[in-house]
Amino acid sequence: MRYFLRLAYKGTNYHGWQRQPHSTSVQQTIEEALGTIINRPIGILGCGRTDTGVHASDYVAHVDMEEKLPDNLLRRLNRMLPDDIAVFSITAAGLSIARPGEAAHARFDATQRAYRYDIIAQKDPFRQNTAWHYHGFADLNVSAMQAAATALLEYAEFAPFCKTKSDAKTMRCDVRRAEWIALPAWPNASTLHFHIAADRFLRGMVRLIVGACVQVGLGQLEVADIHHALQKQQPLIKPLSVPPDGLFLAEVRYPTG
Repeated sequence: MRYFLRLAYKGTNYHGWQRQPHSTSVQQTIEEALGTIINRPIGILGCGRTDTGVHASDYVAHVDMEEKLPDNLLRRLNRMLPDDIAVFSITAAGLSIARPGEAAHARFDATQRAYRYDIIAQKDPFRQNTAWHYHGFADLNVSAMQAAATALLEYAEFAPFCKTKSDAKTMRCDVRRAEWIALPAWPNASTLHFHIAADRFLRGMVRLIVGACVQVGLGQLEVADIHHALQKQQPLIKPLSVPPDGLFLAEVRYPTG
């Protein structure tokens, strides 16, 4: 029987989602807790990777179980997990719509993923490691940043926003939303939220896109430079990958909801 786990984590203390040979990951931490409860090695598979220091407010993984779920598994699992990981639900996975007759898959059946990146104007002890405190906040031109983000919606391939040494077989992504929101309204804003949604993302893609938007907002790049890079599928001259602290995987959607 396959089960879906819906969870969230603060990624500060982890070397990303995926299990690493010599570093602690979110996947490993959950697998070890589940294995202790079930009393055998347990493997789980996530909906995608997140890099070191990146967070998830909505993440989905699946686990295949031969035995009946132990009583109070959700409560017991959360008691064993550290405070920076929380599992919200454990439910039967159902059948895949994309692959009839097979169980739903946390990674391959996801139809949309959405990320949020937070930039704050002032140091905030309650946002340490969960937002980018950017000292040049007041100098940003948010209208220009939105123009850069809107340009993304015209393209289907995103090689300029993929980290080098990526193992991606294709650079194609269906980007469906790219929006900057200032709270409160500009010019009195103290927080900027960047929202982006697509069917899939390339390695490091969101942090490179945010970096490019910031460069446009500072006048270091023009929106025309973004268009040129995407038309030619070539990197920007001086690409900027922003810190991981402000990045959250915010939503994962499946055909059934």
